[in-house]
Amino acid sequence: MGFTGANQQGFLVPMDADKKVGGHDMGFRPLELLAIGLAGCTGMDVISILKKKRQEVTQFEVKAEVERSAEHPKVFTKIVLAYKFAGKNLDPQAVERAVELSETKYCGAQAMLRETAEITHTITITQEV
Repeated sequence: MGFTGANQQGFLVPMDADKKVGGHDMGFRPLELLAIGLAGCTGMDVISILKKKRQEVTQFEVKAEVERSAEHPKVFTKIVLAYKFAGKNLDPQAVERAVELSETKYCGAQAMLRETAEITHTITITQEV
C-alpha cells in the first residue's frame, strides 16, 4: 500500500494507507495530497497577486478543512479555505480581491474540486506595527 510519487524534477512524495487497511502509516494519503495541492495552488496565487499590489505580507497560512461523503468514492463535499495573513498596512479589500481572483480565475485546483465540493473561505488579517 506504500507508493512514492515523483515529478519530473525528481522530488518525491511518500504515500501510504492506514494500518487498518494494510498500510504502514508511512506517508500521505492520496486525498490529503489533493487538499494540500488546493491550499498550495490558491496560496501561490494569492501571494503573487498581493506582491503585484505591493502589499507587505510578513506571514501567511492557508488551511483546507475538508468534509467527505459517507459513501464511496468518498469525494470532497465541503471545503473551507482558512486564510491567515499578517503584515504591515495590509489593505483588507486587496486581500479579499486576491482571494476572490484565485477562487474564480486562477486556481485550477479550485476549478476542479468545485465540481464535487462547495468551497468557501475565511480570512483573518493581523496588522503589524
